[in-house]
Amino acid sequence: MTGRGRWAGWAGRARWATLDLLRPRTWTVRVRSAVASTLVVAVCLIAAGGALLGVLYHSLESSARDAAATRAVQVADRLATETPPGIDESLLATDGQIGSVQVVDDAGAVVAASRGDARIALSASRPTDLTELGRVEVAGGDFWVTGRGANSPSGPVTVLVGADREPVEHVVGTVAVLLAIVGPIVIALVAFATYRLVGAALGPVERLRSRVASISDHQLSERLPVPEARDEITRLAVTLNEMLGRLEAGQRGQQRFVSDASHELRSPLSTITAALELAASRPDLLDASMIDESLLPEARRMRHLIDDLLLLARSDEAGPQRHSVDVDLDDIVFEETRRVTAMSGLEVSSSITPVRVSGDQHALARAIRNVVDNAVRHASSRIHLSTYDDGTYAHVVVDDDGPGVPESERERVFDRFVRLDSSRSRDIGGAGLGLAIVAGTVAAHAGTADVSRSALGGARVALHLPLWQGLFGRGWSPLVSR
Repeated sequence: MTGRGRWAGWAGRARWATLDLLRPRTWTVRVRSAVASTLVVAVCLIAAGGALLGVLYHSLESSARDAAATRAVQVADRLATETPPGIDESLLATDGQIGSVQVVDDAGAVVAASRGDARIALSASRPTDLTELGRVEVAGGDFWVTGRGANSPSGPVTVLVGADREPVEHVVGTVAVLLAIVGPIVIALVAFATYRLVGAALGPVERLRSRVASISDHQLSERLPVPEARDEITRLAVTLNEMLGRLEAGQRGQQRFVSDASHELRSPLSTITAALELAASRPDLLDASMIDESLLPEARRMRHLIDDLLLLARSDEAGPQRHSVDVDLDDIVFEETRRVTAMSGLEVSSSITPVRVSGDQHALARAIRNVVDNAVRHASSRIHLSTYDDGTYAHVVVDDDGPGVPESERERVFDRFVRLDSSRSRDIGGAGLGLAIVAGTVAAHAGTADVSRSALGGARVALHLPLWQGLFGRGWSPLVSR
């Protein structure tokens, strides 16, 4: 690249960098805070400075005008007994406020005036009472003129007193210059202080960010240091630690899920593989008995297990949303009562009242069936199904007279691949996904599920679902079978 090309490339990059600096969206929090505080302080200083100068000018002007009015009254009162040439010189003297004093006769001639004053009348007006005659500019200066008429022994005269504007403007100008000098210094100090203070405030946040960035998916057990101060940084650190805890729990759950799923799938797959290998070496052994007693049961078991795993996976990844419909839970429980009565030798009783919720018909039916099948699997001789509502929630309760669930295990039974000791047999206890599907389905419907002691002596599994309509009217992510 030639020198001209390099210069053009550097100029282009510099131009883009300059454009980025002019875009507030690209600024850091420190820069935005400093700029915002600087603008606010600048506007406030300008407004306050303007108001101060205005008030100061008005105050000095009023004071000068009052002094002029007072002098005019004093001179007029003295002229009532003395002629203009004989008036006391002290009444004609000037000071920091009064710049000119004149006594003018009816002809407009100045018959007495302050020392050094021009012999030209400040005003042609001839007021009789005390009157402000406005601003007058003459060769000797710029004045606010106040006039008053008087009757002297030599005839009618007019007293004109001019309040000098120059001292007022000098004081106001000096204050304005001081504000112009001090204002930018104050603004610069505010910008610098804001930049440093915001940087100091964001320092702990940056340290937390760096620490979080250094935590990999293999170090989710690490936690951030929590400052002792009870401020926003402390709450942020606590929140991040809670998030790391949830991520760690989710990772462990995922690892446990994969491990358990692999373990559950290994058994039927090993059985099918062994049977097929045996049939490959001994074709004569592949008969209907082996197919009916080994291959088909294990294949069906593996298919059901895979279906349950896919169902749980769809619930975890929040699959496509579906609209809800009105579901009569009492009809589902009634059908389950008939099914269990026909398929088992258990004594089945029910207490069913009409209850309706909004949700997915198939998902809720499967959840209730899982609960009923769980009761059938553990019952000794009797199960009882019931539905009722309390005005807010619909309740589906399934009781059995089996061994029950120990209190320490009542929350764990809703986890995946959990089989209690009394149901360890895979042929009897299943894969341990039934109640996990129940918990996921009920949670997707904004409900809860729990296990307690049954009046029959075994376990009581209860589902609690909200009664009111429209909760899922806009679509939701239930556990649905496809």
